[in-house]
Amino acid sequence: MIKFVHLIAGGAAGTVARYVLSGATYRIFGISFPYGTLAVNLIGCLLLGFLASFTERKFFLDTNARLLLMVGFCGAFTTFSTFILETANLIKDGEAARAFLNVVVSVMIGFIVLRLGVLLGEIL
Repeated sequence: MIKFVHLIAGGAAGTVARYVLSGATYRIFGISFPYGTLAVNLIGCLLLGFLASFTERKFFLDTNARLLLMVGFCGAFTTFSTFILETANLIKDGEAARAFLNVVVSVMIGFIVLRLGVLLGEIL
């Protein structure tokens, strides 16, 4: 049960942080480009990369702290950072072809299923 409390707390904080950061970014740079989403994704990648490396090499975080920060906060802040970390881990493990496949399939199929969802929404 305590694991879910950490997930919920981290997720709530990540959601609020995403909203605040992307809103501030759009107010500063305008809405002609998805600057807010870009800022969130890049900062999320930086944060998740730092946490993954730092906690692996320098400072141990227990399961609940990892759930709070890495899964809850970063997961709610941006799933893009998780996608990038998992792809980087494939490369680190010598699986460059699978990493490339992950990127291509995620992006290309993501666009296709998004369009399918739009079409379904229009039909229904």
